[in-house]
Amino acid sequence: MLSYQHGFHAGNLADVQKHALLAWMLEYLTQKDKPLSYIETHAGRGLYDLAAPEALKTGEAAAGIARIEARIPADHPYRRRLAEIRAQFGPNAYPGSPLIAAMALREGDPMHLAELHPQEHRALTEHLAPWGAHIQMRDGFDMALAVTPPTPRRGLMLIDPSYEVKADYTAIPRIVTQIARKWNVGIIALWYPVLTDAPHRPMLADLQTAFPEALRSEVAFPPAREGHRMTGSGLFVINPPFGLADEAARLAQAIGSA
Repeated sequence: MLSYQHGFHAGNLADVQKHALLAWMLEYLTQKDKPLSYIETHAGRGLYDLAAPEALKTGEAAAGIARIEARIPADHPYRRRLAEIRAQFGPNAYPGSPLIAAMALREGDPMHLAELHPQEHRALTEHLAPWGAHIQMRDGFDMALAVTPPTPRRGLMLIDPSYEVKADYTAIPRIVTQIARKWNVGIIALWYPVLTDAPHRPMLADLQTAFPEALRSEVAFPPAREGHRMTGSGLFVINPPFGLADEAARLAQAIGSA
């Protein structure tokens, strides 16, 4: 249950989709002079080394951010976050979503993070404590239900489980519905993998029935290596910000043409 560590996969094409759209949404939200809350249910360690043995072993970063970055406009908020992280932590540093959020948020924008894996939680605390994040070693879904509706009510939640627990696929529609009922103004973004046996399809069917106006964005890409089951990445966004659909389409085109 706690075997997943994202260091093997940091910077892959799924990260590019997820992090680029996250950075865009946070840029959109922070343009208005009103505070916001950021909540993340499965935060990981926050900062990764793409020259570490784990990253080099899978080669997913080489097939991901290393190949696609130049196709994303230089003034995109994702590209700016990458440049800021490298300037601070070195050329092989790659930010996880909590660090992307921390660098986008302003003073007075609270951040709530959950990570259950003890080793990842320790690293997350080390990397994100300087930003004043509220970090819990707790099941992310329990944390999400506990802190919603947050103060301020305006804000964004990223739900990014590893799906190593197969029951997540059946539980997530119910949990997301509970969160959305408690926090009906929140932007709720659920990431999911697109795998060869398509376990996400029933989950997405239930979510689309419950939230017919949500945005569903998927990108397709070749498997990172022979036998790898992931052939794409998806983001399901409840209460999507204006313009997100167009941004997601542009990013999908960039990834698909790389």
